[in-house]
Amino acid sequence: MHVIIGRTAVDVADGATILDAVRAGGTDLPTLCHDDRLSPRGSCRTCLVRAAGRIVAACTTPATDGMHVDLDDPATRQAARGAVELIVSELPERALDIPAERSELVRACAHFSITTSGFAGAKHDRGTDHSHPYVKLDRDLCIACGRCVAMCAEVQGTFALELTGRGFDTVVAPGDGGPWVSSPCVGCGGCVDSCPTGALSEPGLLDLRPTTATTTTTCGYCGVGCTLDVHVRDDTIAAITPTHGAPVNRGHACIKGRFAHSFARAADRLTTPLLRRDGQLVEATWQEALTTVARRLAAIRDRYGPDSIAMISSARATNEENYLAQKFIRTAIGTNNIDNCSRLCHAPSAAGLTASLGLAGGTNPLDDLDHADCVLLAGANPTEAHPVVGARIKQRVLAGARLVVVDPRRTELAALADIHLQNQPGSNVAVFNGLAHQLIDEDLVAHDFLEQRTTGFEELAALVRDYGPDAVAGIAEVPSAELIAAARLFGRSQRPIVIYGLGVTEHAHGTDGVRTLTNLAILRGSVGTPGCCGILPLRGQNNVQGASDMGALPDVLPGYQPISDAGIRDRFATAWGHPIPGRLGLRIPQMFDAAIAGDVRALYVIGEDIAQSDPTSGHVRDALRACDLVVCHDLFLSRTAEHADIVLPAASFLEKDGTFVNFDRRFQRVRPALTPPGRADTDFGILLGLADALSADLGCRTPAEALAECAALTPVFAGISHHRLDAEGPLHWPCRAPGQPGEAVLHLDRFATPDGRAALAALPYLPPGEQPDAEFPYLLVTGRRLVHYNTGSMTRRTPNTELRPAETLELHPADAARLGVREGTEVTVTSRWGRAALTAHPSRDIAPGQAFAAFHFPGATVNDLTSPHTDAITGCPEYKVTAVRIAPAQRD
Repeated sequence: MHVIIGRTAVDVADGATILDAVRAGGTDLPTLCHDDRLSPRGSCRTCLVRAAGRIVAACTTPATDGMHVDLDDPATRQAARGAVELIVSELPERALDIPAERSELVRACAHFSITTSGFAGAKHDRGTDHSHPYVKLDRDLCIACGRCVAMCAEVQGTFALELTGRGFDTVVAPGDGGPWVSSPCVGCGGCVDSCPTGALSEPGLLDLRPTTATTTTTCGYCGVGCTLDVHVRDDTIAAITPTHGAPVNRGHACIKGRFAHSFARAADRLTTPLLRRDGQLVEATWQEALTTVARRLAAIRDRYGPDSIAMISSARATNEENYLAQKFIRTAIGTNNIDNCSRLCHAPSAAGLTASLGLAGGTNPLDDLDHADCVLLAGANPTEAHPVVGARIKQRVLAGARLVVVDPRRTELAALADIHLQNQPGSNVAVFNGLAHQLIDEDLVAHDFLEQRTTGFEELAALVRDYGPDAVAGIAEVPSAELIAAARLFGRSQRPIVIYGLGVTEHAHGTDGVRTLTNLAILRGSVGTPGCCGILPLRGQNNVQGASDMGALPDVLPGYQPISDAGIRDRFATAWGHPIPGRLGLRIPQMFDAAIAGDVRALYVIGEDIAQSDPTSGHVRDALRACDLVVCHDLFLSRTAEHADIVLPAASFLEKDGTFVNFDRRFQRVRPALTPPGRADTDFGILLGLADALSADLGCRTPAEALAECAALTPVFAGISHHRLDAEGPLHWPCRAPGQPGEAVLHLDRFATPDGRAALAALPYLPPGEQPDAEFPYLLVTGRRLVHYNTGSMTRRTPNTELRPAETLELHPADAARLGVREGTEVTVTSRWGRAALTAHPSRDIAPGQAFAAFHFPGATVNDLTSPHTDAITGCPEYKVTAVRIAPAQRD
């Protein structure tokens, strides 16, 4: 429709407000109560305009076709100016000293040429609350606009804030009435980002000096892939803010991506190469370090063969770095012994989704969650591990979508769910088969879709006859009535979505879990059809999808092109000028076994602290000690680096150029906001230098060249380049040509399986690798905490440690009473594989007979406990089921 702004006609979509039309015409109005991410309020009256003969608030008034809007009406402008002057009259003078780029109020005053208020009266004198390490409240600058409260409720879904007091005394406060740090605030920073006056700020912006540069990049924490603006002052990060309008996070962030950035300039960053001499790591030059690595790798290769060397690439590194790593090991060394940490988390997703649907990625973009009327969330705790997705799920639930959660632990979303199937750890396949049984039994399946686009229905129907509600209740310990109700909610919905995480994959039968969960989406026809919402696997680390996409795996080249295909090997060999070995490489667990057996002599580790993060960590340390050579790249002297012969100082994601692929298959740009400290270098630069030292030409001298070469060799990435991403923004793969937009929704025409049909999987429940017994009566489940990430190497070097300084062991209060322990009691946890010391935290979120802990703290050696049991298909470890005993710690 057409709206006339002054004398200019602008086109806006139906449903647009006058504010939308004014902005479309190239003019911006002050809007102290308005934020595009929130429902409009119209309370501050600073965006007044005359439209259709009336004075109205532009932010709340719908535009109509042919409407005339006057921005220069004197009476209207005076009314709006008076509203701003009245607001200013209550504030201290420092309110107008804040730089304009950080204060909408200052910009509004500039718009109306206000330098002081014509109103006289009392000024606020309410003090500050600086108890939280990141969110700083200056109550005297609060204008009670309500934006922070709305951000917390509408976007984050935490409801931690409220406006208290009346009239002149109205001010924002934590909902529990105590100091901010003890409130339910999750530190997402949405309130800070939305505040128009600086009443809510953060430490880096309390300094009023201007920032000198802003760089837009992609977050380097979890796999959601939030777009962030990094604001730098004096080569140090002053603040990070979520990019407004970004497709994944939509101007939202979490406490890690938003605030946990001070690790980049931590005092113990590695800044120079280290070589081990006489048992000690000592500083060395790059030339000395790379020459030593090259010489020793060549000697081991020449004496024991190329398969005596193995590389673990990094899900924290860029796509281009992972591409270069797998090219290096296959050409400069001559082995396929390369893997990445997807082996330890989502390898069953790649295997299961490929077997069922044909491609190793989620089927739909996150935006399709907006249309879902039922969410089936299995084995995932996104409000802590993927907070932006967790907030998006809460938004859907608050908007009326039904929620079914399958999880042994009572998470925040489980507490919000219509049905929480609190199943026994290791029983996922039984639960998913039980849901399939009920869908088929009650005829809640998409018959036409099943007939035309799938195979295996009869086999599945025959198998799940044995998984009736009572049978599943006996295996999984979930009430049969709740299983039936969950199936009906999912089966009767029109647009269901399946979202899952490591609680599905990190099992001895994790691939079976992915396939039986995928069965549910196939039965409902909610994959590969227009308007479907599909399946979304929540990837753990920032680039775990991309590391595998780039071929940092022992059995495939980039784009999951199989090593076993001689034609594919020949195509890469021609492009690379070097033959590609045909024998499959070792997976990560096999690398450790081979090292202990003496078959792997050198282990090269990029950006992973395998000595802390991998299961049965004592076995990993034995493998490191058995190697003749251990090389690692890292930001800090990790537990793995302590075992290394050569440690190379690496750049963080804030110091790199390249791309990441997020959990819904989006290629997104990563741009350097800082220079690496000291002599630290990017993984890309290190690999190039090492190749040069080996007289091996990797060809790609820049990240852009590496992605271009990968695209030329990989049909599903053929249309993706740095230039295009810079010009157009994120692109989903498959993107098969430069002129194509990328396939956000997969399988609309046919599935990528050999016959073009989705394959239902008739797979029986098999028990987990471990069961509780008299010696080890409890089941330990591992996971993540909101404020920390992975091994904690970054977050533990930030004020996040003020919010969680140590790890605890969650156990049911009845078990705590039986053991004679209470909150804070030191306990010893023992498994068949190791021992860890923790402090007890009784919680009803844990079922009796179970326990929960995370592995973010080196002192809490949780992964010493986890077992060597792995998924038979992929080798993914069974982190989620470990039999343990718990006892009060014995004091000397």
